[in-house]
Amino acid sequence: MFNHGRALSGWLPHNATDISDTDPTEENDMKKLALSALLGASLILPATLAEAKEIVIKFSHVVAENTPKGQMANKFRDLVNERLKGKVKVEVFPNAQLFGDKKVLEALLLGDVHMAAPSLSKFKKYTKKLQVFDLPFLFNDINAVDRFQKGPEGQKLLKSLESKGLIGLGYLHNGLKQLSAYKPLRVPADAAGQKFRIMSSDVLAAQFEAVKAHPVKKPFSEVFTLLGTHAIDGQENTWSNIYSKKFYEVQPYITESNHGLLDYMVVTSAEFWNGLPADIRAELEKALSEAVALGNRVALEKAKSDKQKIIDSGRSTVIQLKPEEVEQWRAVMKPVWKKFEGEIGADLIAAASAANK
Repeated sequence: MFNHGRALSGWLPHNATDISDTDPTEENDMKKLALSALLGASLILPATLAEAKEIVIKFSHVVAENTPKGQMANKFRDLVNERLKGKVKVEVFPNAQLFGDKKVLEALLLGDVHMAAPSLSKFKKYTKKLQVFDLPFLFNDINAVDRFQKGPEGQKLLKSLESKGLIGLGYLHNGLKQLSAYKPLRVPADAAGQKFRIMSSDVLAAQFEAVKAHPVKKPFSEVFTLLGTHAIDGQENTWSNIYSKKFYEVQPYITESNHGLLDYMVVTSAEFWNGLPADIRAELEKALSEAVALGNRVALEKAKSDKQKIIDSGRSTVIQLKPEEVEQWRAVMKPVWKKFEGEIGADLIAAASAANK
């Protein structure tokens, strides 16, 4: 039998009377008091342990670790695991190890993962306003993109998903898109009749229809095979994707059009995020801001270096458009803005366009 008197005498506070020094009546009272304190402590202990339990954040993405997104995710993991050691642990799952971009948003809502960074085109099911980023020739350069995303309208878009259970935490660049094909593309007429792979986006489909080309919605993972077998004639992508996926090896011409944007949104579940302690959220936001800044620097550097690697390879000819040729593409594609004005909002399109100034 547990000896309450002796076992608890060393446990009592230093200013409490030792049970062995009391008379029988007082000893019974002290036994009851000590037992009550012990039982109370046993009830509190599990709750304390639960509160101290480490929070695990699963970050799922679909690209390799050496990409801007991959490096951003790993930097976020390292910063959090160092600064919030014992409180929060981030686990990164690259290369669609857990989910592809099509399923990851549903997985966030179900709590199967906690953070992801899909391309902006993947959010149409939740809000059509983010289609603004697919509009052709909306941004003159990546600096204009930055100004818009950091401005009031861009920041408001991050919160536009909250009613659907998602919260945008930040934007991440991949870069501006170029056109590749089996034939030189200098003016819009050169694209007529050609089949171009696109992401699943109605805006991108309308963009190619505007130049009388045929848009083909196919997964990114199938593009190299589709190009290699001539099932499609061309595609649009950033310099880093064209290089890393070796599209330049099967496409003899790349037109530096800078006609569109490929960016991502770092996103989480509203239920998960709002359920975190405020001080933890603040530290996560700080770490993510630093990680995104790194990812964006990597994206800019890779755009330049990967373009040069493609040129140096001699496998593909990079076509530099003359200003008047760029204007022809812009003039033909710009009516797409009007076509989606009702879904996106004229004010939002105007705010994005104003970022060029």
